[in-house]
Amino acid sequence: MNRDDLESALARDDSISARAALTELRTGADFRLFHSQTASARQLWDTWSHRHQVMLDTRVTPRTGLAEAVGRLHAAGSARVYLATITSSQRRFIVFLSEDLSRSIACM
Repeated sequence: MNRDDLESALARDDSISARAALTELRTGADFRLFHSQTASARQLWDTWSHRHQVMLDTRVTPRTGLAEAVGRLHAAGSARVYLATITSSQRRFIVFLSEDLSRSIACM
C-alpha cells in the first residue's frame, strides 16, 4: 500500500478522525501498514470496547474517535481487517482497513 492508496481509503470514510488523519497524511505524516496478517474486526472490537469502557469507568478521557471506531468495528462483525498507523508531530492515528485495503473500516 502506498500513500495514495491510503489517502483514497481514508477519503471514503466520513468520520471526523478519518478526515483529520487524511489531512495529516496529505501534509507529509509518516504511515505504516501492518501487512503481515489481518485480524478479525470482532476481536479488535472486543479489545477496544473494553479499553473504552475502562477509560470511562476511571474517568480517563478517551482518545478522539474511539467511541465511533468501536461502533464501526462492531458493525464490521467477522470481517478481516488490516491495521495502519499515521504519525505526525502532533498526533497518532490508528486506521482499520478492509481486507482488500480499499476502505477505512474505522479510524481513531
